[in-house]
Amino acid sequence: MSAVFPLAERGTRATVVEIGDVEIGGRELVLIAGPCSVESEEQLRAAALAARAAGALILRGGAFKPRTSPYAFQGLGKEGLALLRAVGDEVGLPVVTEVLEPRQVPLVAEHADAIQIGSRNMHVAPLLRAAGASGRPVLLKRGMSATLEELLLAAETILLEGNENVVLCERGIRTFDSYTRNCLDVGGIAALKRLTHLPVIADPSHATGRRELVSSAALAAVAAGADGLMVETHPDPDSARSDADQQLTKAEIADLAERTRHLALAIGRSLSPPPLAEPQHDGRRSDDGLIVRLREAISANDRSIVEAVNTRLELVAQMRTHKDSRGIPFHDGARERQLLDELHAANCGPLSREGLEVVVLALLELTRREVIREGPHDHAREMADAAASAR
Repeated sequence: MSAVFPLAERGTRATVVEIGDVEIGGRELVLIAGPCSVESEEQLRAAALAARAAGALILRGGAFKPRTSPYAFQGLGKEGLALLRAVGDEVGLPVVTEVLEPRQVPLVAEHADAIQIGSRNMHVAPLLRAAGASGRPVLLKRGMSATLEELLLAAETILLEGNENVVLCERGIRTFDSYTRNCLDVGGIAALKRLTHLPVIADPSHATGRRELVSSAALAAVAAGADGLMVETHPDPDSARSDADQQLTKAEIADLAERTRHLALAIGRSLSPPPLAEPQHDGRRSDDGLIVRLREAISANDRSIVEAVNTRLELVAQMRTHKDSRGIPFHDGARERQLLDELHAANCGPLSREGLEVVVLALLELTRREVIREGPHDHAREMADAAASAR
């Protein structure tokens, strides 16, 4: 399949797309959240603050709405764009919004940090080319009946304009089942991560169409390899003028984000924690945005380290109890040397060989003090000897 989309095929690279100062496609998952439609300044601000409080890094919201019925709410248009830009600046989040036709692209590009191509328009080549030529990152949603190859060929059309900042979005495809709005193609997410170097996110709101299913679908997408989530939230979903059934409350999006953080940790990724400080309301952040997010990410990483150490201590305690009950000596120097060898082999980051040994020795000494409590024993010396022999 890959021969037909040479610019989008995986190859040996993985593209990271920047929307504002937010990177999509790296180790950190990105939460994009906001209302389906921009309805008013008050509604948008409340949704944006709820999104940011949950840890969202990008604000979404529809100004131009492609509705199935011509009698349904079509969005606020230019007024909605202006509100989206103003509220995004106020809360310190870059914004993404949908464009419906080529002539709208310059206006949307003027207000938004990224341009969204919706499911209904994935096949509209003039719109894809115009979005690609805008210079803005493009968030491309999979058509509701499109194959993966068709999605990648649509991305190829954008890439041919010289714009490599393309993010693919799986938002569910139509099947014969009507219980959910669409069918989230989890296997398709996994396949895209093998087929293309472009980042892939998921939209569990449109995929399910049911508020109570959004969180579970989001977790499935992350487990399949998605680089982020696009979720709809509203201060009062029941009163929403569009897609009321699938928009999350403030409490629900916070819960989704927290569950996603736990899953991300299990698969070696992370999700930005809730902010430590509220944004200023004069259009500026309370601190440099990147510094704030890096501090938050470091804090989240440190919390995960503490959690991992506690898990290790619990496991070692179980091992001690089991061995004691069977009269088996607890200390196993060969196992500790094997552990050190395994960690050396697995270490592919900036941590040096000597630094890794310091961490392992400290961890073993901590385990001895916290769990084993068998009196003085020079584990550190034994492991140092093991490290010397391993060299």
